[in-house]
Amino acid sequence: MSVLDIPDTAVEPEPLLRTEIPGPRSRELHARRVAAVSRGAGWALPVYIDSAEGPWLIDVDGNRFLDLGSGIGVTTIGHRNRSVIAAAAEQLEKVTHTLFTVTPYEGYVRLAELLAQKTPGTHAKKSLFVNSGAEAVENAVKIARRHTGRRAVAALDHAFHGRTNLAMAMNHKAVPYATGFGPLAPDVYRVPNSYPYRDGLSGEQAAARTIAYLEQRIGAADLAAVIAEPIQGEGGFIVPAEGYLAALQEWATANGVVFIADEIQSGLGRTGTWFAAEHFGLVPDLVLTAKGIAAGLPLAGVTGRAEIMDAAQPGGLGGTFGGNPVSIAAALAVFAELERGDHFAAAQRIGATLRKGLTALAARHPVIGDVRGHGAMIAFELSVPGTNEPRQGLAPAVAESAAQRGVLLLTAGSDGNVIRFLPTLATTDAQLEHALTIIDEALAAHA
Repeated sequence: MSVLDIPDTAVEPEPLLRTEIPGPRSRELHARRVAAVSRGAGWALPVYIDSAEGPWLIDVDGNRFLDLGSGIGVTTIGHRNRSVIAAAAEQLEKVTHTLFTVTPYEGYVRLAELLAQKTPGTHAKKSLFVNSGAEAVENAVKIARRHTGRRAVAALDHAFHGRTNLAMAMNHKAVPYATGFGPLAPDVYRVPNSYPYRDGLSGEQAAARTIAYLEQRIGAADLAAVIAEPIQGEGGFIVPAEGYLAALQEWATANGVVFIADEIQSGLGRTGTWFAAEHFGLVPDLVLTAKGIAAGLPLAGVTGRAEIMDAAQPGGLGGTFGGNPVSIAAALAVFAELERGDHFAAAQRIGATLRKGLTALAARHPVIGDVRGHGAMIAFELSVPGTNEPRQGLAPAVAESAAQRGVLLLTAGSDGNVIRFLPTLATTDAQLEHALTIIDEALAAHA
């Protein structure tokens, strides 16, 4: 079954609310959560989910929500995609675990072959599979350091790469990701990025600024890797100025620095192409995948130039559950779905619908300062009208108002002033237009 061939219940245009939000059963569960779960695992909305279908989440009180976040970009091809369910169920009947580095299996090899085909560039490539995006980041840095014999790593301002010790040292925001968790990993540097709405620089100018920082503050001779999200996720879907990333990659290549593209949020059809790097003409040395790769099952990957991936000694990479057979089976089904259907066209359609609607909203609400993104990865930034200064507090208020009417939105941005859209590719134009109407009314009420 194609992601776009979904049950009639999944294409209903509007949410269905049966109780107040959160409902009584969700409130009961939330009280239990507060008593039993670490507060460090925070929450955006205390609504507890019972089932899902296509673009919908149904909570334990029977309320149906339009999910425009997809578990932060995970269920790209839709909740409960039938092909993924069938593949995972079939694998569960065969074998659930062996540990690939002890007794391997074909699925791991096949997925590595597919990533070699689909990631940018025609050079020889190899892959490693782990459980999460943060693990992919950590392993990419290990590989880059082993390959180059250098220690330093550079990440961009407004970046987010995870919550493990090394990854959180690479994040832009200390609060909440690093506060009180130090000391952080050493030899990690954050450097200026391209943020056209804020800095007004061309790609050439922004690249010159970044490269000058790299050369003066770190030095290429000690720099193992530069890591960049082609479109920054948690940072607010920042799309760099044209030519910025290409110039940064060119400098890295000329200086023997490994260029890592973190495609954990932007990859695998999300932006209307296999990888967001394609929009910028990039051929990264290493590409990181996670989130949408297995449609909700835990899996992440590092794919890159064979000579770089082979730098690590045997036994230096891996982990007990990395590339679990069931997750691999789900990922193979995701790749088959993306190959088979018009999913890239769906992402482009979603992007066009959101851009058109948000541009119209911006004309009515001057607090919308910028609309940006590619495909089904679109955001708008809220600013003090007439400036590019962040409008504080409005994005959470809009998201809360939308949730009370059955539409789930995610906030983002280093200043918390961005609303981001990561809908499933099963989302219809009618559903998006309904959400835009709710956002319009929320902005009018709160701005």
